[in-house]
Amino acid sequence: MKISTKGRYALRLMLDLALHGNGEYISIKEISGRQGISDKYLEQIVTVLNRAGFVKSVRGPHGGYRLTKTSSEYTVGMILRQMEGNLAPVSCIEGGENTCEHAAHCVTVEVWKKIDEAVSGVVDRITLTDLVQWSCEKAAGKE
Repeated sequence: MKISTKGRYALRLMLDLALHGNGEYISIKEISGRQGISDKYLEQIVTVLNRAGFVKSVRGPHGGYRLTKTSSEYTVGMILRQMEGNLAPVSCIEGGENTCEHAAHCVTVEVWKKIDEAVSGVVDRITLTDLVQWSCEKAAGKE
């Protein structure tokens, strides 16, 4: 499994909103400047997050984006799945019934299931609040 640029940048965008938002709306231009990501690319990403209800937008000179929930209510898994779809390492375990012609006697499917459980176990336990805390700890270490 490899996380795409969109998935990585979506996580950075959501973290930026959690770090700098404080309930205020933040412009894409501000986020782009802090994150070093093209504002055009961030607009594509934030559109997906907005449709999913993860962020709220307001137009105008004081407009921008903010989180719709508290940072503790978002997990890394939620954000990545929104951008990437299923995080399963192989298609035969992407939920639902395994329709692979080898499913009845495939031993390697157990490996793929364990990898999927391990990845989900990590990304579904880490919240944006955890990332905010880690970010603050890293920033404090630079001083």
